[in-house]
Amino acid sequence: QVELVESGGGLVQAGGSLRVSCAASGLIFSRFYMGWFRRPPGKERAIVAGISPDGSDTYYVDSVKGRFTISRDNARNTVYLQMNSLKPEDTAVYYCGLTTKAWGSVGRWGQGTQVTVSA
Repeated sequence: QVELVESGGGLVQAGGSLRVSCAASGLIFSRFYMGWFRRPPGKERAIVAGISPDGSDTYYVDSVKGRFTISRDNARNTVYLQMNSLKPEDTAVYYCGLTTKAWGSVGRWGQGTQVTVSA
């Protein structure tokens, strides 16, 4: 059974940084595209960043380009999202999940981790 466990969220001031992590189990991690998604208050969940199985290809939505970096450690079955220059509009519950090659969700999620950015 696939299990994804996010950690590392918290409260940070605007302009600050956070790194969230996602530990995966129950799958051959190195074979899967992975992504970070977020659900802002009152809005739907949407992808933020994605990474290919070997880490050679990444994807970012325009609103986070240049500020967020996705990475993975296949030896540790973990995917990371480094978030710099955080803005209040980045406030959301962040989830990791499996994605397709076109960065769509395949419906597997962790429980999420709350990131709150104060002005």
